[in-house]
Parts: sequence; C-alpha cells; structure tokens
Amino acid sequence: MGAALARAAQWTAAGSGTGTLEITSLNESLLNQIIKFAEDFSTRHPREAAFVFREPLEWKTQLGCSVFGEGYEINEATVQSEAKGKDGQPLLLLMASTLRVRSFDQLSSLLQIAMEKKLKEAQACLEANRDPIVKILGPEYGTVEGEDMSMLHLLDKVKKDDDPETELKMKIFLLLHQLDLQLLNSSLKHISEDIRLNPAAINNEVNLLKNFSGKGEDTVLESLEYTSDYTFSNGCRAPPWRQVHGEICYLVIKPHDTDPLYITCSTAGVFLNGVSNNKGFHGVMNIFMPRSFLEYEESEIYCIQHDESYGTAQCVEELGRPELFCVRKLICTDIICVQPQLFGSMYIYLIFFFFNKNKYFSDKAAKKDTKEEGRSSTVSLKIKKKASGISSESVKIQPASKWYGKTSGRFEDISESSSETEEDEEQPVRHQEGNTDLPSEYWGIQKLAKYLKGGNPTATVIALCSMRDFNLAQETCQLAIRDIGCLEVLINLLDTEEIKCQIGSLKILKEISQNTLIRHAIADLGGLQIMVKILDSPDKDLKCLAAETIANVARFKRARRTVRQHGGIKRLVGLLECISVGSTSLTPYQAKDTEIARCGALALWSCSKSIKNKEAIRKAGGIPLLARWLKCSHANILTPVVGTLQECASEPSYRLAIRTEGMIENLVKNLSSEHEELQMHCASAIFKCAEDKETRDLVRQHGGLQPLSVLLGNSENKQLLAAVTGAIWKCAMSGENVSKFREYKAIEALVGLLTDQPEGVLVNIVGALGECCQEPINRTTIRKCGGIPPLVKLLAGTDQALLVNVTKAVGACATEPENMMIIDRLDGVRLLWSLLKNPNPDVQASAAWAICPCIENAKDAGEMVRSFVGGLELIVNLLKSKNKEVLASVCAAITNIAKDEENLAVITDHGVVPLLSKLANTNNDKLRHHLAEAISHCCMWGSNRVTFGETKAIAPLVRYLKSNDPSVHRATAQALYQLSEDPNNCITMHENGVVKLLLAMVGSTDEILQEAAAGCIANIRRLALATEKAKYG
Repeated sequence: MGAALARAAQWTAAGSGTGTLEITSLNESLLNQIIKFAEDFSTRHPREAAFVFREPLEWKTQLGCSVFGEGYEINEATVQSEAKGKDGQPLLLLMASTLRVRSFDQLSSLLQIAMEKKLKEAQACLEANRDPIVKILGPEYGTVEGEDMSMLHLLDKVKKDDDPETELKMKIFLLLHQLDLQLLNSSLKHISEDIRLNPAAINNEVNLLKNFSGKGEDTVLESLEYTSDYTFSNGCRAPPWRQVHGEICYLVIKPHDTDPLYITCSTAGVFLNGVSNNKGFHGVMNIFMPRSFLEYEESEIYCIQHDESYGTAQCVEELGRPELFCVRKLICTDIICVQPQLFGSMYIYLIFFFFNKNKYFSDKAAKKDTKEEGRSSTVSLKIKKKASGISSESVKIQPASKWYGKTSGRFEDISESSSETEEDEEQPVRHQEGNTDLPSEYWGIQKLAKYLKGGNPTATVIALCSMRDFNLAQETCQLAIRDIGCLEVLINLLDTEEIKCQIGSLKILKEISQNTLIRHAIADLGGLQIMVKILDSPDKDLKCLAAETIANVARFKRARRTVRQHGGIKRLVGLLECISVGSTSLTPYQAKDTEIARCGALALWSCSKSIKNKEAIRKAGGIPLLARWLKCSHANILTPVVGTLQECASEPSYRLAIRTEGMIENLVKNLSSEHEELQMHCASAIFKCAEDKETRDLVRQHGGLQPLSVLLGNSENKQLLAAVTGAIWKCAMSGENVSKFREYKAIEALVGLLTDQPEGVLVNIVGALGECCQEPINRTTIRKCGGIPPLVKLLAGTDQALLVNVTKAVGACATEPENMMIIDRLDGVRLLWSLLKNPNPDVQASAAWAICPCIENAKDAGEMVRSFVGGLELIVNLLKSKNKEVLASVCAAITNIAKDEENLAVITDHGVVPLLSKLANTNNDKLRHHLAEAISHCCMWGSNRVTFGETKAIAPLVRYLKSNDPSVHRATAQALYQLSEDPNNCITMHENGVVKLLLAMVGSTDEILQEAAAGCIANIRRLALATEKAKYG
C-alpha cells in the first residue's frame, strides 16, 4: 500500500500546506479498493484483524460521537472501544475530532459506521499516514525506493524465531503487499491510455479522411489509398520485417493541387516521407513548436540547424522565444515527423499540413543573429489561421465542424476552452491617431511624463498621483500613456524597491489595462512576469493590486500562458489561503486577507479560461480552497470564486470535485442571492456539472430546482436566462427532477419563453422541453400552453445545436395523437423530413428519430409519407451513412414506413434490401435492434425474403441472438421468423446453429419473443419433414 500511495496516487500541496490526495477518478478508484480491503479484512482474516498496530493510525475525522453505538463507550466528546489491547488501552479512541485506530478489526467496524462518509475518512487517514505500513508493523517494514529487502529479513526472522507474533506480522505484511500490487496494477490500467498509435486507430482515421476525399470543390483530398490491400491478422499492412520497427502501413495521399504525398504510419507517429527543405540543410535538426499552437492562435514552427559548438538552447534564447519547446530531433533530408503525443492523430496532422500547404515548402531566407552571425541559420515557417483561399471560420477546429463531424476526445483536447472569448480569436484593433484635435488630457499626461521619467522617488510618486487624477477609464488617456512611453516607465517602476512607486504604478496599470491594446502592450513589455513576482511580496496592498492587474491583463491566451509559465498559478492559489473564511464579522486584518483572496480569485477566474491553467489550479490545490470560500457570505468574493468554478466545471475532474467537496449545496444556496451576476455563475456551474446524475440528484436534494424555476421570471437578463435554462435542461435529464419542475410550473414558464430569445437561450429552453416531454402529462401541458407552433417554427432554423434539440422535442410531442394533428397541420413533418438533408449527422439522426412517432400517430401515415417528393429515396440513401446513430434512427423510420404496403414497394425499388443487408455485420446493439425490426417489416413485400438470403443477411442475424440485449433478441427472432418462410433461408439458419439459440428463447417470459422463436423453429422443422418425406416417401 505504501508503494501504491507513493507512486500511483496523485498528490498535491496547496501553497505551503501539507500534501493532500487530489480529487481524481484514479484516486477515487484506489480509495474504494483500499476501503473494500479494510472492510472485508475482519471477516476474511479474523486472526490477523485482531493484531494490535505498532502505533495507532491517527487522523482528523468528520464523524461525530453520535454515530458510534454498541461496542463503544461514549463520554461527552470522547469515544473509546470496549475492546482493548494487552496494554489496557482502547483499540479505538476519539477525542474531539482526532481519531486513533489500533487494529484492522476496529478499522473495518469504523468504515461500516461511516457509511457514505467512508471515502472522506479513508482519504483523511491516508493523507495523515502517508506510509501506513510503518504505523501498523513498524519502521523496518516501511516503503523504500529501490530494492526492498524487508520480505527476506522477515523470512529469516520467522525461520530463526518460533514467535507466533512474527508469523502473524509476516501474514499481514504479505496481505498488504498483495494489496499494494493490486493497487499498482489497477492504477497502471487506469493511466495506460493509448498514447501510441495502433492499426485500429489509423484505420478509423483513414476511413474518416476518405469521407472527405474525391472529386469536387468541397473535398479536402483527391484520393487516399493504402499501398497494400493485404491486412495481417494484427491489422498491420506493413511487411513483417518492417512491423518489428513499429511500422503499421503506408499511404499515398493525392491532394488537389500538389504532388502525391507518401506517408508512413507507425506506432511512434505519422511520417511524411522524403521531405527536405529547399535550402539544402543536412544533418540533425530540431523542430521547435510554440505551445500556442495547441491554443489556436497564430503560430510558428522554428527549424533550427543544430551545431554541436553552438547549443540549441542558445539558439532559442537568441530568437527571443523561450516558450518554444523541442518537438523532436530529426534528419532534415529524411522525414518530417508529427508525434501522436502532440497532435493526437494523423488527420489533425493533415489538416495542419493542408491549411498551410502554400507555405510548407516555401523557400525562406535564413535569418542570422546579429550578435553571432554565421553560427546558426533559422528557417521560420509561419502557420496563420487565414491561409490563402481559406476563411478563418473554416480553420477553427470545432467538434461540429462541417469537415470533421464528431471528433475523438484527443482531437477536442487541443482546444483551450469552450469559454474562450472573441478577443482570443482576433488581434486587437489598431487605432490611427493623428496629432490634431486631441483633447487637453492627452497633452496634460505628456507634461507629466517628463517628471515620471526623470524625477527622484518623491517626484515620481507625485507624478503618479497627478496622473491618477485624470480619467483613466477614458481611451484617450489610456492611449496617451502608451504613446508617450509612460507604459514602459510604469512597468519599470514595478521592478524597484520603492513600495509607494510600485503601488502608484499598479493603480494606474489596473485602470488602463481594461483597454485591449494596453493589455497586449503590458504582456509584450514583460509586465506580467514582474507582477507574478510581486505576488510574493509581504505588502498586502501590493499583492492585491498585482493580482487585480493580472486579472485584467490575462484575458487573452498568451497572457494566461505567461502567468502559468512563470509560476503565477501557484502563487495566486496561495492568495486564497486565509483563516477568516466564513467569518461574518471581520477584523481589519481579516478584511485585508479577504480582499487579497478576492483579488487572487479574480486573477484565477481570468486564467481559468485555459485548459492547461485549469489543470495547474487543480494541481496547486486550488479546489479545496475555492470550496472553503464558497461557504462565505460576501458576494464580492463569491462572484469570482463561483466564476472560476463554473469555468473549470467544463473539466470532468472539477465536476467530480464540486460534487464530492459538497459545493453543490452552496451553489444552490447562492441561486437565491440578490446579485444577478452571482446567480448567473451559480446556474452556469450547475449547468456544466449536471451532466452527471449524482449531481442532478444533489441539486434536487438541496432544493435547487425551485430557485431555478423562479429565475425563469427574469427574462430581461439574457446571460442569466441562458445559464438558468441550461441548468434546468441538464437537471431535467432525471425523471424525479421533471416531476418537481412540473410542480413549480417551470414547463409553462419555458413555453412562454419560446419566442424573441437569442439562439443560445433557445437551445437550452428547447432542450429542457425535450427532456420534460418524456412524461405524457407534460406533453399535454405544452399543447395547452400553445408550445407546439413555436417549436415547429424553430424547425426552419439553421443553428445545429438548436435543430438537434427541437427535433427531439417535436418528436416527443408527436407521441400524443392530438399533438400530432397540430404538427401535421403546421407542416411539421415536412420540415422534419427536409432536415434529413442537413449535413450534420446529429441533426439527421435526431430528425429521423422524430419522424418515427410522427408516422406512428398520423391519421393517414402512408399517404402523408408518399406526399413528400423524393422523401423515400432520401431516407433509403441515408442507409449509406457511416454514423451509427444515423443508421439506427433511419432503420427505425424504415420500420414505420414499411408498415404501409405501397411505401414498402417504393423503398424496395430504391434498393432498401441490399442496403439493409450490408449493415448486418455490426456489433452495435442499438443498430442491431432497429435493423432487425426493419428487415422483419421489409420481408412483407414480394421476394424480399429471398433477396435478404441472397445478400447474406441471415448468418449475421443469427449471431444477434448471442447479444445480451433482450430488445435485440425480440427484434431478431421476429426477423428470423419472417425470413424462415423461405426454404433456402431455413437451411442457412440451421447451418449457423439458430435452433439451439431459439430453443432457449421459447421459454422466455416475453410472449412476442416466445411466439417468434417458436414460429421460426416450426418453419425449419416443417422444411426438414418435407425434405425427409420427399426423400424417403
């Protein structure tokens, strides 16, 4: 257990505090395994459980005296066990909040008493006892680095001494060692994610890229092919003698406008073969990549020729770009490499290449350093978002992008944050100021500049005070300070030892850094690095001002990165440490500490818009400190604290922490605050956290659904409304919450908000209504409140997220015949059908699912479907989609369409049977279910049964019966029953062992499954009897 805690568990330190276990899924898994081991120890090993520890395990507990019952003596604030050791001391002792345990027996009982708090208790115990084996058995058994000889020493001791206690220790040590190995193995499985590429991943990416290849203007590539069609059993296409070097396959990629590219895919990455630069550089080179590349801003790759006599680090330093980091050393004339750890996958590399193909092979003049001319040559390949012929919008890599559809998690992780502002995507606007018609303030600041630049400390302070008398919120004054060189002076003053000068300078910088141009200028002049150092100052006013200025400046990516790289995150987290948390009446000293924490929270809020900074905040121990401040009642600090939490809640680790640290209760409490901004951030945090069912339940248990419903009445504040409706949407994913929303009249309020709202708000409102529509009574409520016409109207929109939600809501409403009449009258089904043409697969799937209840509940469904010109051909062609959800939804729609004989004849003519047969080889149970149903209904026309047999759909269907999903069994049995009407199909089924599988299902409690299975077996048996009769007479 000691090795697992030291090597596998993830620890953190908050400021100057002691190490604590991070709240991560890995740590939670380890803790649960340790808890299970300790709980079962007394029953599985009763003799060893009675062993008294060398020293008690001691920690601060959250358990009160009242939880202890039989077997314990309670005296006011003290609890002790009736069981005692040989020395007469109790084996469990609780004094105040300190708990001491001296045996596994008591440890096991304690965990059973702790119930839902057992995870917290185990965490506290292990944090206080970092190597528990030392306390249990003694220091000679402690965890050591390198070779551990304790087992051998113990074995020698057992051989020499015939001591029962030594033998007992030996057994306990072996049990703990076994647990240690189990924990290490578990953690290894947890953290050993696919860093290296494998054949399956490459095959998936090649198939994805092939979707965007072919003739036409809207394709990325002309063609993409493997060089070999033969696939080995391990999925590789490279010959075995190359596979030993990690090579998987070779690709030929033909772009529209350049020569073919030859790619080698290996476990180490994706390589472009035979590329060299045109300058004739040879030898070893380093590729340097700015970290900003992964944050979607203008980036550069620096290829620096490596000279042994002139260090690469020096090259980078002289480039003035210390934030560059080495990607990989490679031979220029050999290959250009992109490692999977950097770019995640091949198709990201190709996107990277094709967006910049005009510059990739461009002939760049080598830049020479003026100080060390001739020592190194550099080639700069700039990669800008606005490449020629490509709009900036098309270069933004988004999950719902036209080109990429749904990307993998690795692809999405490249983006900074979903909460990045527009400012991050564009350079600050450059104003052209002339020297005429400038206001008097401009000239006044110019006069002060000479005193600021050349005066003594006293004159400088007076000049700073005089400058503050100007209206620094006015853009003219801000730009005057920049234009006349005062900004450089103000930043230089921060590096002095004059506290007054530093304070005066920071007060001005805090005001003028509201301006975008000034923010960028401060970052360019190195102001952030100095401010980060000031955070260590003993002067509290100075720390406050530095943190507030950082909060203003760190509103764009480069600034946030600078703060992190210079240790600013850890220092800012340290500002949150304060003993006055939760105090209602504050002394002046405590008030100043609270103000420091507020400024630190403001800066963390700005920095938390970056994924890497979120991780840095977590590792610096920021989560427990934010949780503590969340319990206070001062809105001025609560707002930045909750703002930081809601920014970070986009990360799963933070959502887990918010739930386990008990923050949901405080977020719910602050929904009733008088401050709208605080309410908005609380609702936004709930919106992001309520993705998890446990969090949704906690929101309900702490009474959060009612204030959310009440806040729907504040429709003027659109930001607040977007957050509240988002929180209601996610909370409504739990049926228990929907009942509460109905009780609080939230559904009527949501229907009332369906008109004249921004699209961001509408997405959430419609999403919430879609979840509420799962209950019949709510569908009636929506109709009575007049909600169906505005929902149908939204089907004509263009926002993809809104279309996904509105199709779901309309589809749910259509399950009621009365609602369906209104939808049909408003031409809603035609609008749904037209959405099948939408290029977004999510919209296609959602529209197809919505069409199913519409067909089921329409009065003359067959005629309605036939009235859509080209509609049946369109839906049949969607069976060629690569998206599993689209295929499942289309199969479900075809099941309903095929109930009408005329429509079945039409879709048969459009080739539905071979397309359905082609889909039969799938492992997706959802698709299997709806595919089997579609096949079952399509058998009702002409010779479709025979065609299904000819197109080899029978054998895969038989395999469906081995699925664990009962709905798949039922649909498959019905399909096989229909197919068994054809003698040749019966033979194929029998050859594939269908009888044995169906016999087991004849005894099912599902009558439909029973009947279909029996019918299929009967048909097979009848064929066998007929064959025997024909053969033997």
